[in-house]
Amino acid sequence: MLYFAYGSNLNHFQMKRRCKDSIFLKKINLKDFKLTFRSKYRAADIEYKKGSFVPGGLFEISKSDEKKLDVYEDFPILYKKYYFKYYGKKVMTYTMTKKDFFKYPTEKYFNLIKRGYKDCNLDDNYLKKALRG
Repeated sequence: MLYFAYGSNLNHFQMKRRCKDSIFLKKINLKDFKLTFRSKYRAADIEYKKGSFVPGGLFEISKSDEKKLDVYEDFPILYKKYYFKYYGKKVMTYTMTKKDFFKYPTEKYFNLIKRGYKDCNLDDNYLKKALRG
C-alpha cells in the first residue's frame, strides 16, 4: 500500500527501523493542507488549508508495516487515517483526531523531521514556516 509521511517518518533511518518493508518512492505534495504541530506530544499534524500544500514522502509499505505505524501513531486515539488519491492510486496518511492549539515541537523531534526533509530532498523552508504556527 502507499503511505504519505510528513513528520518524523520522513527520516529514512527511523522509517526503516519501524517499518522494515518500507520503500521510499519519491517526494510529493499533499494539496490543500498545511503542516502544524500540536497535542501534548507536540507532534506533527496536517490540517485543511485551501491553496496550501504539505511536502512529504511517498512510501510503499506492507500490511505488517501499517500495523506497526498504527501502534506508533496511537491509531485511532491520537491519529486517524486519511486517504487521498495520487494519480488515481489510494494513499494513506494520518491526521490527528483532536485539532487543538499549535505547540512547538521539541528540538530533538524537530531535528528528526529536519533530517527526514534532507533524506527525501524536501525544501526545509516549508518546515521552518510551520514553526510560526
